[in-house]
Order: sequence, then C-alpha cells, then structure tokens
Amino acid sequence: MRVFITGGTGLIGSAVVAELLGHGHSVLALARSDASARAVEEAGGEPLRGSLADLDVLRAGAARADGVIHLAFANDFSSAQAWDDAVAEENAAVTAIGEVLAGSDRPFVTVSGTPAAPGRASTEADPLPLEGAVSGRSRTVTGVLALASRGVRTSAVRMPRTVHNNGEGGFAGLLTQMARQSGVSGYAGDGTQRWPAVHALDAAVLFRLALEKAEPGTAWHAVADEGDAVRDIAAVIGRRLDLPVKSVPEETYGPLGQVFAADQPATSAHTRQALGWQPTHPSLLDDLENIRP
Repeated sequence: MRVFITGGTGLIGSAVVAELLGHGHSVLALARSDASARAVEEAGGEPLRGSLADLDVLRAGAARADGVIHLAFANDFSSAQAWDDAVAEENAAVTAIGEVLAGSDRPFVTVSGTPAAPGRASTEADPLPLEGAVSGRSRTVTGVLALASRGVRTSAVRMPRTVHNNGEGGFAGLLTQMARQSGVSGYAGDGTQRWPAVHALDAAVLFRLALEKAEPGTAWHAVADEGDAVRDIAAVIGRRLDLPVKSVPEETYGPLGQVFAADQPATSAHTRQALGWQPTHPSLLDDLENIRP
C-alpha cells in the first residue's frame, strides 16, 4: 500500500519508513526541509515538502495514500505555552487528515504515550489521561480513534517513556542531554519510578502491523521493557559519562516534571498476542551502554 507518513525522518519515523519499504509498501513522507527531503529519497521514499502546520499539504498527502501514519510533533519542552502550541498544531493536523480519510475505510495510525495505572502496569484497555500535563495530546488521540465511527480504520500505537536506538532517544535521551549540560546524571524523587521502553526498530514493526491488521478504534502498546527504575537508567548514564548520579528537583524538568517523577510501567501482552508482535532488539539498559563519553 502507498503510505503517507508525517515525522518520517526522526528516530522512530526513519525506522518506520525502512520497515514499510522492506515489506513491500511505498512511502510518501512529509519533509519540512531540503535535508529531510534528501533523507526520504535516500531511504527510498518520495518526499512531500511541507510542515505539520501546512494543512493543505497534509490533505493532499492523505488523498494520495492508501493509509496514513502520523508521528510528527514539535517536542518543545521549553515552556507550558510552547507545549500547548505544539498540541494545538498537532490536533489541527490530524483533524485535516481525518477529514480526507472519512468514509474510506483506509487505515490511520497515530501515536500516543502509555497511560498510568496506579499500583500496576497499564494495559491497552486503560484509558489515556484527559487531565494533567499530557492531557492535550491524549484528547487529540482520542479524537483520532473516534474517527472509526466515520469510516476510518483508526488505531493508536502507544509509545513508552523511552524509544531508543544506539543509546539515544526518548526520556532517557533527555536525561543524557541534561547530564551533559549540568554535569550531574539526575533523576526526580527517589528514582524508584519505573519507565517502560522499546527499541525504535521494534516499534517500527508494530506501526506496520497496526497499519496492516488493526481493527478500527484500537490501541496498542509498543512496550518491550515493562519498567526500568529511573535511578538505574541514570546510573548507566552517569557511568558512561563519568558523572555523579543523584536526585534533582522535579522542577528541573520544566512543564513535564510531574511526568518525569511518575511511576508508569506498562505491559504489551495483548498487543503481542493479538498482532503477533515480538520485540527482538536490545533492552534500554543494554542499549544505553552505547552512550559515548
């Protein structure tokens, strides 16, 4: 099938593009720069120049495709307003895509985070939070899934705290960046909070399976590691960078401080059974050994 993808040159998106092309699909990828367009072409896809804010370009891309995978998001954690602006931009983008796909029965795969379930690992049946720091994106995803009632084969792949590849990516990648800048490998609170994780190459397989197989209105968990203690993550980062490891104030992480401090393990048992997804790549703690000093 011909697949239109947003965010196709990022850590996750580039892996998804390769996965799609490797399984006989063709790719039309949104590219907001010349460099991104070249990356798409070198991977074997066709670039469509534009950004997530270019709604007419998004509509055109969706109209040319047999299915859509949405991954793009302006990950601006600099302020609460910047985050709200990114959420608003994404909501407008997926709404525009959904308008084109309505009544077509074509697949539309979007992305979210795994939810929290106090006292246990969350499952695919748990709802996304509609209040709190990440509620804006949750409402956007919920709106996409609701398009199932309008003849769109929608599904959501829920990503864990860290999607990694070669020691980079996700919240663990942010901890690494902050450690380099501050000289301390930090974690919020006592560090016992658990973050689930997945290798980007394993996540890419799940996006393809959701595109090909998922029933309308369904959610899936791209979780390979159910939950690593954040202080264990920080310990590997500290050792690799030869930096001290210690607790830092929650406020260190800006508008996402509460998220960084939250215990949020997740399971993917239903996803593995229903879609036949089996992660095969290194765990987060093993992959962080690739961090360069």
